Amino acid sequence: MDGGATTARKVVMVVADPTRESAAALQYALSHAVLEHDSLILLHVINPSAWKNPFWFLKWPLPSTSAAAEDGSGGGGGGGGGGGGGDLDFLEAMKRACEIAQPKVRLQVEMVELDGKEKGVVILRHCGLLSVDLLVVGQRRSLSTAILGQMRNGSLRGLDTAEYLIENSKCTCVSVQKKGQNAGYLLNTRTHKNFWLLA
Repeated sequence: MDGGATTARKVVMVVADPTRESAAALQYALSHAVLEHDSLILLHVINPSAWKNPFWFLKWPLPSTSAAAEDGSGGGGGGGGGGGGGDLDFLEAMKRACEIAQPKVRLQVEMVELDGKEKGVVILRHCGLLSVDLLVVGQRRSLSTAILGQMRNGSLRGLDTAEYLIENSKCTCVSVQKKGQNAGYLLNTRTHKNFWLLA
């Protein structure tokens, strides 16, 4: 298995946000999609018009409690108070999780602005620019999203970002929903809907 120098390296992109869904997408990518010499891109889309995060009280879940203790005792780190520096702590936590789970993976963090466009359009543009083979995005599905998600008229109306990415990406796109602590993942692609993958 180790003698294959001709193995093609994949470029996997995970949409990085400070949400549980994004954490589940990264966890799925690290455990099921990324091999040791692949490239992993964490893409965070910034909305410059949203100058304040209304969900600032939500903290990114750290990979282990010992890492949380180390971060808490280190203090400071040159980032200023509660405003700007703390908003991107989740990217640092995601980066650390990648380095721990897959140390041989080439990791890249990209931050892009919306520039007045829809989030899905910006993500797809960067997938093309970076030659992404697999796009992994976290998805929150409620009953209304599941019912209204069936309205596919080619626009973003009626589709959430994950569904838009699945339907319009040129590369393979997987939306991930974590079901319980050890229950596995519910995956959606263009060809497979509600595919259950046990952990």
